[in-house]
Amino acid sequence: MAKAPILENIVRQHAEMAAHLWTVYDYHLLHPGENPDMDEEHLARLVERLEAHLDGLRVAGEEGRKIARKQYEEFPEPGELFVLRVSQASAPVRIGDLNLDKVRAFLSTTLRKGLQQAV
Repeated sequence: MAKAPILENIVRQHAEMAAHLWTVYDYHLLHPGENPDMDEEHLARLVERLEAHLDGLRVAGEEGRKIARKQYEEFPEPGELFVLRVSQASAPVRIGDLNLDKVRAFLSTTLRKGLQQAV
């Protein structure tokens, strides 16, 4: 059976949205009182959407990783770096299972070093 074609624009949108949603998620956890509308239900939906976009990249395989890398090269920000790193995981990443202190430390350290050290 032939593989389904990779639609680059769709996969790029997955990368962009995942980076944005990660940024919103992480900011909320660091500043929980700033957005009173972000209750547990909204946060759960945000995580669900984030994981869906990450899955879209994962399903795209190597092409998804290339797109995530290109996004990070164009926009070397924490969200894009997070997506690049997660896109290289061999299994689906569940946001609730992450050690956020380690994730933040990796993002901070790597962003200071630049892309060569990213992955």
